[in-house]
Amino acid sequence: MARPAQPVDYLQGHGKGAGLPYDGAMNASLHPPARQPHPAPRAFGEHLRHWRQHRRLSQLDLASEADISTRHLSFVETGRASPSREMVLRLSERLDIPLRERNTLLVAAGFAPMYRERALDDPALASARQAVELILKSHEPYPALAMDRHWNMVACNSVVPHLLAGADASLLVAPVNVLRLSLHPLGLAPRIANLVQWRTHLFERLRQQIVATADPVLADLLQELRAYPVPEGADLHLEGEHAGIAMPFRFSTPGGVLSFISTITIFGTPVDVTLQELAMETFFPADEFTAQALRALAAQG
Repeated sequence: MARPAQPVDYLQGHGKGAGLPYDGAMNASLHPPARQPHPAPRAFGEHLRHWRQHRRLSQLDLASEADISTRHLSFVETGRASPSREMVLRLSERLDIPLRERNTLLVAAGFAPMYRERALDDPALASARQAVELILKSHEPYPALAMDRHWNMVACNSVVPHLLAGADASLLVAPVNVLRLSLHPLGLAPRIANLVQWRTHLFERLRQQIVATADPVLADLLQELRAYPVPEGADLHLEGEHAGIAMPFRFSTPGGVLSFISTITIFGTPVDVTLQELAMETFFPADEFTAQALRALAAQG
């Protein structure tokens, strides 16, 4: 049997009873379940060809970008030549490959990984952890949350659980996937007043992330989300021109419809895999009614 769901602000020590307000939740979704064994690792040249083609570059294009000959690049891709460590890093930089995958390329070329992946409770990430806590806490009484690379919630401030009330308990079991929770018919979807527009916006964000990372888990997630039905009565109209400054997130509550705009915060110069993949989304009231409603909600404790 599935274990009972816990409120989001109690995920693995998050919230009351935790040593720090955001401690446990940050660690929970950064330790995914054990994966099934992978097939035999691919050669470096296969990895390189995959990323070159994913970026829609010819060998000539990449060779020019990396300041090497097309002949040498061809030999590296086919395995007739072995790249130096500096060459692996140079090609990875030109292809804008995420740090996690740069480690994969280094290992495939016979070198040690360069970028470490630490849990957020690692002492080396203390300053980053404090920065995340500060952003989430200081954003109250407005909602804010932190997510890993697969959109699993790592932490949230005290306002977020109020907005999740009414979602099916199965969707609140850690790790809580923010996209699945938002668009699932048993989640928040019935309460999103502009669901079709918001779905379109989230799908585009997810597609951009898939293009950047080539992550198959995200590709599977997009396919799953696209199969979710749209609740009856949802506004199917997509305006040809947006009158506002940003796509709003309009959320129905017993007291009225709250309207938000959001921003994404990432670490600017990460050399750690965990930090590069961590994103914080902060929601701001798009009108005075929403601002007053959130202040009243926060005052309830």
